[in-house]
Amino acid sequence: MVRNLVSAAVVVAASAFSMGAFAQGGEPIRLGFLTIKSGALAAGGKQMEDALKLFLKERNNTIAGRKVELFTADTGGQPAITKTKAQELVEKDKVQVIIGPLAAFEALAVDDYIRKVQVPVISPSAAAEDLTQRKPNPWFVRAVGTSAQPNHPLGEYAARELKYKRIAIVADDFAFGHEIAAGFQRTFEENGGKVVQKLWSPLNVADYGSYISQIKPDVDAVFAAFAGSNGVKFLKQYNEYGLKGKIPVLGAMTTVDEGVLKMMGDEAVGIVSSGWYTAGIANANNQKFVEAMRREYKEDPGYYSIGAYGAALMLEQAVAAVKGRIEDRDAFMAALRKVEVANDPRGTIKLDALGNPLMDVYIRKVERKDGRLVNTVVKTYPGVSQFWKYDTKDFLANPVYSRDWPPAKNIEK
Repeated sequence: MVRNLVSAAVVVAASAFSMGAFAQGGEPIRLGFLTIKSGALAAGGKQMEDALKLFLKERNNTIAGRKVELFTADTGGQPAITKTKAQELVEKDKVQVIIGPLAAFEALAVDDYIRKVQVPVISPSAAAEDLTQRKPNPWFVRAVGTSAQPNHPLGEYAARELKYKRIAIVADDFAFGHEIAAGFQRTFEENGGKVVQKLWSPLNVADYGSYISQIKPDVDAVFAAFAGSNGVKFLKQYNEYGLKGKIPVLGAMTTVDEGVLKMMGDEAVGIVSSGWYTAGIANANNQKFVEAMRREYKEDPGYYSIGAYGAALMLEQAVAAVKGRIEDRDAFMAALRKVEVANDPRGTIKLDALGNPLMDVYIRKVERKDGRLVNTVVKTYPGVSQFWKYDTKDFLANPVYSRDWPPAKNIEK
């Protein structure tokens, strides 16, 4: 574990919080941060850490008049290690709130422990559906959406507006990839399309050649659902196999995220994807955020950056709402569930009754502008819920999205 003490002078008017900010004798807020520093998802982990450090730097390392002591733990992208690191943060470092972890399977691994110890968790990335659906955790909220949330609109868009009829899916073979693919498949097929092929690649696969060579030549498009740096490897090889000009690629948000676009070339140009963020969102808060990330880290923010920054904004508002008294866990958690963050770079963010944000979802297209690859907004779906257009009760009556649900009835041998 890396332990970073973020210190700064406490500067706040005594009247600002009616002395509430000083109720704990000036002790710092103890903030735990679970991230990944190695493996396929390490690039996302670094982006999360960069954005969180930027947030603290911008505020002179204080929230609601209290210093912040940051405890950073590297999970290695392993569920068992994630649980051990979470235990260390809570039991050894006595953290009062956790931002993290990164991956869906990591969040599932610590779910029971978080329920037991009752430590508030703000997810900056982990999108496992059931944590805010059939098995909501009272100590867990999200700063980002579920795995399927941005892919419901994309499935509809692919069928209705791109007029695709037959699609092959290639996706990471873990919870995030399963849920992304399932959400896309559901709306694509409900709008007249057919998913005729599904190929599942291991998260740490070294070579996508065997998967690319299996793609049916008569599909209208390939839906590529990857996390971390896997999209970089897949698209490079897809181009090398000569398929880029023959079969269009649709991408999940993380496949062509700004965090990995910088490692791509012309193979990414033209790819249509969907997501709740792009560095090109035109508002003052996002412009400020993008400029700061470029200044500090020489790169555009993306999925993982906005997740961590958004989680910190939620933390800040909830701590202010309880006048700095984060030690009152029940009051703090209640405030966290009621946040309505007006200064988020994505626009105003508020949560539904299960702790998941309602967000605009953008259909995006990769273009080259001013010498860099960017996701340009093509269409906006406003205020998208984790339940899409479905009745909440009916949605929750179905199984959680997986490799097997919804059933793939149109798969061809």
